[in-house]
Amino acid sequence: MSDASTRPRPEVKPRVLELPFDGLPRHWMAGEAVPTHISNAVNLLFPLGERFFVRSVKRYFHSLDDPALRAQVKGFFGQEGRHAHEHERLFATLEQQGYHIRGFLRAYERVAFKWLEPRFGPEMALSVTVALEHYTAIMAEGALAHGVLEHADPRVRALLLWHAAEEIEHKAVAFDVLQKVNPSYALRMAGLTIATLGLAGFWVAAAITLLRQEPELRWRDALRQLRRQERDSIARRVFLRGIREYVRRDFHPWQNDNYELARGHLERAEQAA
Repeated sequence: MSDASTRPRPEVKPRVLELPFDGLPRHWMAGEAVPTHISNAVNLLFPLGERFFVRSVKRYFHSLDDPALRAQVKGFFGQEGRHAHEHERLFATLEQQGYHIRGFLRAYERVAFKWLEPRFGPEMALSVTVALEHYTAIMAEGALAHGVLEHADPRVRALLLWHAAEEIEHKAVAFDVLQKVNPSYALRMAGLTIATLGLAGFWVAAAITLLRQEPELRWRDALRQLRRQERDSIARRVFLRGIREYVRRDFHPWQNDNYELARGHLERAEQAA
């Protein structure tokens, strides 16, 4: 393990964000359906996913003997709970716009958390959580550093940037818990495999669910837009970079010390609270 495993951690603390989504345009990303629904699709995955993260880590909370890590875990619980709440508020807006999302959400919950999760076992569930936290930290860095939300509606941009900043702040918490519980490289790679297949599959399914509800969007046009997006695909970069970094035996999330990207957004969130 590199020296990143012992670097001082930022304090992990929840921040309250309440944004008004009334009147949000249907196509809030650059006025286009395809990029909007690629983003809406991953938003649909967040609340149930974040509650899974909390469950996976919470199973081991009382076995942690490091007070600093316990404090980090408590902050992690609070942040993930707030993220789930705010993204569910956006669900209500999607439904007001006429999108049917409950069928997808029920299927997602049934397959991922009522069928797969009980079959993982606690250590595997934690390992999957760690890998997914790595992917979300990469998405967060992209949002903060590369202007991928430049053309988003300001309210959704504020939601996603707040979420991104806190994801970077707590990106090592679940990993550090896994290292205490079971530092097996094989376990970590198995979790990465499940996380990669699950995230990719559910993300695509959610995007298709939403795009099918665009009556004026012809599938030929949608596929053309998707191919254009693929040339600079955020999802592709997330998966390729995530796997490349994560397979290193000495990997630790803080080997990429990008906290300064998040600091300004976190300070503004605290001032606005």
